[in-house]
Amino acid sequence: MSVSPSATPSVSSGAAPTQADLYDFVRRTAADAELIDSLPLDPEGRTWVRLDGPGGSEAWLIGWPPGTGTGWHDHADSLGAFLTASGELKENSLAARLPTDGWKTLELTEDVDRERRLRAGQGRSFGRHHVHEVFNESSDRPAISVHAYYPPLPQIRRYSRSGPILRLEQVERPEDWQ
Repeated sequence: MSVSPSATPSVSSGAAPTQADLYDFVRRTAADAELIDSLPLDPEGRTWVRLDGPGGSEAWLIGWPPGTGTGWHDHADSLGAFLTASGELKENSLAARLPTDGWKTLELTEDVDRERRLRAGQGRSFGRHHVHEVFNESSDRPAISVHAYYPPLPQIRRYSRSGPILRLEQVERPEDWQ
């Protein structure tokens, strides 16, 4: 199901959306209470609805039951933004630019970990190859968030992490999640 949010940002015709455009879109969309309330929530697993993002971007409305998360991943060559519309999400990220190809295992330095708590109305944008994990730590409250990526996701690389060791585990393509 694809939904057109009522509040879309202005992106110049033909211009690729910037991180700021994507963030503006997720902020405005998260403020659309009718849209947020329309997302069916599942108590066991994440739910999502595809949205029409600005300037040809890919956008999603995602429901997070208590205790669910993404695991470590990146969005390859896409810029992105996300914002918590209800509840609270936690993002762990790496403040380091990783090589994009040709590796399976990396040892991270001690100073690369970042943590953010994003309550309703809070979000962030990020650049290409941003490695992070997002999850709902609540034991009893779901969360809902809005996400946008440009260009539309060419792939998602999934990682496992044990202490400082990051391992590339899987590469997903759009046909795997759409």
